[in-house]
Amino acid sequence: MMSSLHENVLRQFNKASDLMGLDANVRKCLATTENEIVIHFHVKFADGRIEVFTGYRVQHNNTLGPYKGGLRYHPKVELDEVRALATWMTWKSALVDIPYGGAKGGIQIDPAQYSQDEIQRITRRFAHDLAPFIGPERDIPAPDVNTTAQMMAWIYDTYKEMGHENCLGVVTGKPLVVGGSAGREKATGQGIVFLIEEWAKDNKLDLAKSTYFLQGFGNVGSWAARIMKRSGAKLLAVEDASGAIACKKGIDAEALRTYADGNKGFIKGFPGTKVITHEEFLATKADIFIPAAMESQITAKTAPLLSVKLVAEGANGPTDTDGDAILTERGIALLPDILCNSGGVVVSYFEWLQNKHSESWDLEDVDAKLKKKLLAAYGRVKDTAAKHKTDWRTASYIEALSRLEDAYKARGFFP
Repeated sequence: MMSSLHENVLRQFNKASDLMGLDANVRKCLATTENEIVIHFHVKFADGRIEVFTGYRVQHNNTLGPYKGGLRYHPKVELDEVRALATWMTWKSALVDIPYGGAKGGIQIDPAQYSQDEIQRITRRFAHDLAPFIGPERDIPAPDVNTTAQMMAWIYDTYKEMGHENCLGVVTGKPLVVGGSAGREKATGQGIVFLIEEWAKDNKLDLAKSTYFLQGFGNVGSWAARIMKRSGAKLLAVEDASGAIACKKGIDAEALRTYADGNKGFIKGFPGTKVITHEEFLATKADIFIPAAMESQITAKTAPLLSVKLVAEGANGPTDTDGDAILTERGIALLPDILCNSGGVVVSYFEWLQNKHSESWDLEDVDAKLKKKLLAAYGRVKDTAAKHKTDWRTASYIEALSRLEDAYKARGFFP
């Protein structure tokens, strides 16, 4: 029987906690979420019909700072998934040393079934009902799966119109003209490439002569591919919700993005490629695999198919604990999600700082600060893995949990 996503998170947490000897009281606090908000809200559309939607916001921990995490719109959004994602956000913020806690949220919806006007109505109504639980110093949402900068602008505007002043930082990932940050759109993809480049240096892999394949061609995956193109790495195969495509001569990431933009976001039918099965896709022989789609893609069933040197996790939770064990046994290196896809939350933090100080940083400054943050975290994880003789995911958890443990001990426990 397949375990739930949150059960997978807790197994990873318990493994690291056991190895590091995490304080028992801190362990109790971190093993559970702090708030779980479920909102059933109605929306009236232009044609007069009314629909009822279910939205979620789970706030896992705010020991280090305000809750922070994305909002996703997807038919499969449910409480267990959001609970797991919120927990990962706590670890991620702690690992990269930014003053945030962890949260996540979303609406159980297929946005493709609604018009732009209807999505705006849904977003604004959800923001209205969510408003008592969020704020620039309390909980700061951001874009995630199927959500955009435009939606963040609607949330900000709704929140402001409800009477909140000086609230530009209530969400991040906003358009530039509404207080967004340069580099935010590409931040997660950029962070993935920074870390792949550092790993390649450590392992004497020439990226200009390397090959890779990619799962997911949304914001994260497409940006990672476009930035990887600059290194000379060859993209051999891509998979998204419409299927998988491959080309031995390589796939041009820029051309694929242009094609997908004109094909409802999908890669299916891209000229010069052949259609392959999901199993053939996973069995692609390459140097690097970047899973940048949904959770639980690398499992006991699929991990044996991989033929790569490195898995760089661009998605949250793409590998379950069974898959982890197989990758370790087979000697396949891993850049874990809470490190590898943390570029988005780091630049969200930069956006929040800019909003607080009424500043605007240029792209070069943002990228330089992002690289510095990520490579520092990479170095700490590398050292911790060596010290504890453990895998990089567990080492990443130990680093994050150590920072949280120190904070709890410094603050004490409110009686």
